[in-house]
Amino acid sequence: MSDVKIDEVRKADYPIDEMFLNRWSPRAFQEKEVDEETLMTVLEAAKWAPSGANKQPWRFILANTEEDLEIFHSFIMEGNLEWAKKAPAYVLIISDSNESVSHAFDAGTAWGYLALQAMKSGLISHAMGGIHKDQARELLDIPDHFDIHALIAIGYQDDVSVLEERYQEREIPSERKPLTETVMKGKFVRA
Repeated sequence: MSDVKIDEVRKADYPIDEMFLNRWSPRAFQEKEVDEETLMTVLEAAKWAPSGANKQPWRFILANTEEDLEIFHSFIMEGNLEWAKKAPAYVLIISDSNESVSHAFDAGTAWGYLALQAMKSGLISHAMGGIHKDQARELLDIPDHFDIHALIAIGYQDDVSVLEERYQEREIPSERKPLTETVMKGKFVRA
């Protein structure tokens, strides 16, 4: 765990539940198994995400056995694999592009629910786009009409010292842009 306190880095401009500030994406994973029930609880929360016309186009491919983890390691890009290889579980989030025009948006919402439940369950989660999607599609036999969005590493947080030095300085919760930069009233405002 980092010496940085979340409330020193993250401050909301308006009153929100603390879970939104406390959830972040660490890279320091303990090599400690997450039990099946806890993983299913995290995925249960994700399934309750809203979706366009209630199509629920997301699918979650879980890897938490030694054999499955080895397969997943083969399609994680090298820079991510350096830290992610200690995670005891992965979830590949995909969505059926035939289901709805909002399938990717809906899958992203499911990831958000997953991340919040993981945090509430005492776990950390880190989404990665740095994967070889074609290789994942082939190895996991994913049909062409499913879009591959992200691979989520899930596990228990470890001390920052387990990371390569180049990742240690980045192992802090990130700030967010102020609403004045992201909210526009009435129409798009060009900078």
